[in-house]
Amino acid sequence: METFETKSVKGTIRLGRDLAKRLGGGDCVAIIGPLGAGKTVLVRGIALGLGLDDERIVSSPTFVLIKEYPARVTVYHVDLYRLAEPQAELADLGIDEMLAEGVVLIEWADRAPDAIPRPRWEIQIEPIGPKARRFFLQRLQRID
Repeated sequence: METFETKSVKGTIRLGRDLAKRLGGGDCVAIIGPLGAGKTVLVRGIALGLGLDDERIVSSPTFVLIKEYPARVTVYHVDLYRLAEPQAELADLGIDEMLAEGVVLIEWADRAPDAIPRPRWEIQIEPIGPKARRFFLQRLQRID
C-alpha cells in the first residue's frame, strides 16, 4: 500500500494527475472517503492527467449517477452515493461496457465493494486537516 499526503485542493489535483500516469483503458478505480473528503477533486486531477481539456466539466455525478468526460481514453465518473441497493444496481449501470472503452472512477465505492470489478485500484481518502488529506492507494487483484 502506498501513502500520499496533500495540503491543498491544488495538491490533490496534482496527485490525481500523477496517479493518472498509471491508468489506461480498462482500469477501474474505487474511491472511498467521507463526505467532503475530496473524491471529486481527485477525479478532476485524474481526468486532467488522462487528457481532459476543461476541468470545469468535472463535478459530482451524485444526481445523474454517471458522467462521461472526453480525454485520451474516455473517463467514466460514477457515484454510488444515492443508489438504494448499490450492490444490485451497479451491474445495471454497465460497468463492463465502460471498462471496455475507458477508465472507470467510482466514488463511494465502499457502498458496493463486492460488485466492483477486480483487478482494480482502490484509493481511500482521510481528511487530516481543513484542506490536508492522506491517501492510501493499493492494487486489488482478481479473486479466484
